[in-house]
Amino acid sequence: MTDELLSVVVRKRVQHTEGVVSLELVDPQGKALPVFEAGAHIDLHLGDNLVRQYSLCNDPADSSFYQVGVLKDPSSRGGSVAVHERLHEGTTLQISAPRNLFPLAEHAGHSVLIGGGIGITPMIAMAYALHAAGKPFDLYYCGRSRSTCAFVDDLAGSAFADRVHFHFDDEHGGTRVDLDAVFARAESDSHLYTCGPNGFMEWVMSTARDKGFPEARIHKEFFQVEVETGGEAFEVYAEASGVTVTVQPDETIAQALNKAGLKIKVSCEQGTCGTCLCDVLEGIPDHRDVFLTDEEKEDNDQMLICCSRAKSPRLVLDI
Repeated sequence: MTDELLSVVVRKRVQHTEGVVSLELVDPQGKALPVFEAGAHIDLHLGDNLVRQYSLCNDPADSSFYQVGVLKDPSSRGGSVAVHERLHEGTTLQISAPRNLFPLAEHAGHSVLIGGGIGITPMIAMAYALHAAGKPFDLYYCGRSRSTCAFVDDLAGSAFADRVHFHFDDEHGGTRVDLDAVFARAESDSHLYTCGPNGFMEWVMSTARDKGFPEARIHKEFFQVEVETGGEAFEVYAEASGVTVTVQPDETIAQALNKAGLKIKVSCEQGTCGTCLCDVLEGIPDHRDVFLTDEEKEDNDQMLICCSRAKSPRLVLDI
């Protein structure tokens, strides 16, 4: 991965529903963009130091453009609103190269893809990749209403439409998808991939565990989380820079270091993307992210400084 930014232009903007737009991004000179694998995302630099991540949802085999789908979230911290209001056909912006924190398992015999609402976006790229590789899969697209869900017609008309299962609650008496039936159709070596609202994902994953799915075959991507805030003040020593700061109860480590003159790169600010991951040399972190696994958190040798805090009075970080 490189930190170098790419300049792209919005070639096409489609208003799929009242709240969802999709954007096709291309190189201004028509060059191929860096290749990506299913599950990858890019950072959109939206101005005013606003950087947000969105999953790529087009066919990974086509590097002539990137496509993202963005829901205008009423509780947005600025990202989705900026996309809807600022990015139009012909708009130029900067993006990161693709990076993948949600890859397909290489040796999965069968894949179960379950997307809730706008969480369908990474699943679309996965379906393209699995179909091209000739690997069996089932894609479940769940939402409250067909009218509020994007990409429905695209999936219904895709080459893998026979592997796509739609479930819209209002077409089934307000009931959710029957996960018992979904997992009953899964294979003994199936891998589960899910993305969507937090409550939806937790329900999907807990049901999978109840059906015998081991953690190693459950894959997830959060796109928004509720971050626990506040706590006691503590000290952070950035050893590589020789800077010591006191992190107040109402600020993050990244904010405290930025105020001290260290330029800390952050993106999601919710502990989901891993941009601000750093090594812990001394002290015990209070992990509040969803990026690190439980095992990685137990090691206490890494932390995300956009949201996590300290259990010890002092942390020494390799910054």
